[in-house]
Amino acid sequence: MHVFLVGGNPHQQQANSCQKVIICQKLIVVRVKIKFTKNGPGTGVASRQPRQESFEQAPMYVAVMTYLGFGIVTLFGYLRDFLRAVGLEKCHLAQEREEQKDFVPLYQDFENFYTRNLYMRVRDNWNRPICSLPGPVFDLMERVSDDYNWTFRLTGGTIHNAINMGSYNYLGFAENNADFLKTVADKTRQYGVGVGSTRQEIGNLGIHEELEQLVANFLRVESSMTFGMGFATNSMNIPALVGKGCLILSDELNHTSLILGARLSGALIRVFKHNNMHSLEKMLREAISSGQPRTHRPWKKILIMVEGIYSMEGSLVRLPEIVALKKKYKAYLYLDEAHSIGAVGPTGRGVTELFNVNPSDVDVMMGTFTKSFGAAGGYIAGKKELVDYLRSHSHSAVYATAMSPPVTEQIIRAMKCIMGKDGSTEGERIHKLAENTRYFRARLKEMGFIIYGNDDSPVVPILLYMPGKVVAFAREMLERKIGVVVVGFPATPITEARARFCLSAAHTKAMLNQVLHHMNEVGDHLCLKFSRLKYSSCPNLHDEKDFELGS
Repeated sequence: MHVFLVGGNPHQQQANSCQKVIICQKLIVVRVKIKFTKNGPGTGVASRQPRQESFEQAPMYVAVMTYLGFGIVTLFGYLRDFLRAVGLEKCHLAQEREEQKDFVPLYQDFENFYTRNLYMRVRDNWNRPICSLPGPVFDLMERVSDDYNWTFRLTGGTIHNAINMGSYNYLGFAENNADFLKTVADKTRQYGVGVGSTRQEIGNLGIHEELEQLVANFLRVESSMTFGMGFATNSMNIPALVGKGCLILSDELNHTSLILGARLSGALIRVFKHNNMHSLEKMLREAISSGQPRTHRPWKKILIMVEGIYSMEGSLVRLPEIVALKKKYKAYLYLDEAHSIGAVGPTGRGVTELFNVNPSDVDVMMGTFTKSFGAAGGYIAGKKELVDYLRSHSHSAVYATAMSPPVTEQIIRAMKCIMGKDGSTEGERIHKLAENTRYFRARLKEMGFIIYGNDDSPVVPILLYMPGKVVAFAREMLERKIGVVVVGFPATPITEARARFCLSAAHTKAMLNQVLHHMNEVGDHLCLKFSRLKYSSCPNLHDEKDFELGS
């Protein structure tokens, strides 16, 4: 049995959308102005709001050197595999025992080639153990390897007060101030730290219902439900919404949890180019005109899945245009706001507020409490019919243990702080995060780094490209007591390895200036300033179009 998602304008008004892409010395800049009329409660009339995203292409020599670097490492990998095969070098990875050679292989040797010969050489840059609160500064445990990163041992030393530029602590709620956490401590004394049951049995607490009502009020929707794990919020709820005979149109850069949920659902999945409205509309037209494969029957449901902020690119969803296409072709929209809820919008209500889109135009609103709220878990919000259906059909709701009471209270505390219900100024932390984001991005551009994403996104990817430079960058920054996250293939395209900075409202101007100072030095030392653009001369080159959505 499937329930049809309820949401959107009942009159299914049409909306025209278009875009202009301006290329300025191989810098692709998209600037959109959005015009709205009265669009429902809590939205009002929006002023025009510009949005700018940049995806500068690297010089040709950088791409060539990147491929060459991977090629050389791969050749050495084959050489070392040969040495292991003839017994001249020891292999530390799991292998079949001699008496198991006639069995079906448990370990696929070639599939581990990348891990064995490339990742293992630079593994010291990942999985670093920390020993403090992951706030704006943190402590890391020192470790060394005696066998070229196959194993590590702790030295007992600690790197104190390193600036944390990698944690998802957008609003600075990863804190241990006893005064701030008093209500969390009180709820822990009252309920303990675990529930020991699902909410459908005897694990439903009053604070769970309080949180769900608060989330619904915050998002300005009819109802919501919460889950103890953010990843499972996607992977376990999507199969309850769509199934065989349904079509999922998924952005090519969607998170793994969305991809897993789509695969588990049994629905047909088609992938459209990232934030490309022409690609999406083409697929919508084909889906409606052709129907299901072989039978050509109409699809039971067409679900568009997108994210608010894409965590590897730092780009924002083109929500007004997607909503317009959704209405035009009578599809449903699933919006994952894991990184955008609390982080963007004047009062932190995510991309719907940033673009002044009526929340009722989004059929399924999903988000997590792990980034902006300093907690754990996730939520699904929307129409009451949707939430009531999921309460009895979602695996995550029926079988999973209820959210821990102190985690629940932490989310309530953080959300009340964002809304100004605790006596603090509404939006104070959001404004600080926005200020830090714009300042940090602008300074990096001035220095000559290539950065991706939207000007409003607190996720700031800096392109490093070459595998050797990725490793050297992470090690150099740690030497300067700055903790960063570096990402490479297969998490990114092979030629687009990067460092990903996550800004926080808890970062002070002095901290950011210190990071920028070291970034400037490391960028010169490692030759990482690949940008060939002068950003002060480009803003006036943008062409603009209006998109008007009906009331």
